[in-house]
Amino acid sequence: MDNQQKEFTVLDKNIEQLSIYYGFFLFLWGIIISFISNSSSFTSYIPSYIGCVIILFSYLSIKFTNKKKLFMHIVALTGVIIVLGGIDIIRTAMNSELFDNYWADISKIMMLLTGALFVYFCFMSFRFARKIANKEINN
Repeated sequence: MDNQQKEFTVLDKNIEQLSIYYGFFLFLWGIIISFISNSSSFTSYIPSYIGCVIILFSYLSIKFTNKKKLFMHIVALTGVIIVLGGIDIIRTAMNSELFDNYWADISKIMMLLTGALFVYFCFMSFRFARKIANKEINN
C-alpha cells in the first residue's frame, strides 16, 4: 500500500467489492452443499442466508456512501457470526463426532477459515480508513 492509496484493497478489490464476492461465495456454497448432500434441512442453507446479508449490506454501503461505515460494520459483525458458527466444529470434534455428518462439518470448517480471513480483511480495512482519516485531519 503506497502513500497515495486512499482505500484498502485485496487483489485490487476494495472491501465492499470483496464482501459482495464473499457473500456470493457463501450463497452458492449453501445451495451446492445442500444439493450434493441431498439435504432439505434449514441449517444446510445457513451459509446462503448469511451470504445474502453480506451481499445486501455491502451493496447498501456502495449505494449509500454516507452510511458506508454503519453498513460495513454490520458486514464485519456478520463475519464474526460466521466465525462463531464455524467454531462449532470444535464441539463436534470434542464429542468424537467429527465428520459423522461430513458436509455439515466441511461447511463449519469453511465458515471458520473463510470467516476468520474475512474478518481480518474487514479489520485491516477499518484500520486503514482510520489512518487515512487521521492523516487528513493532520494535514
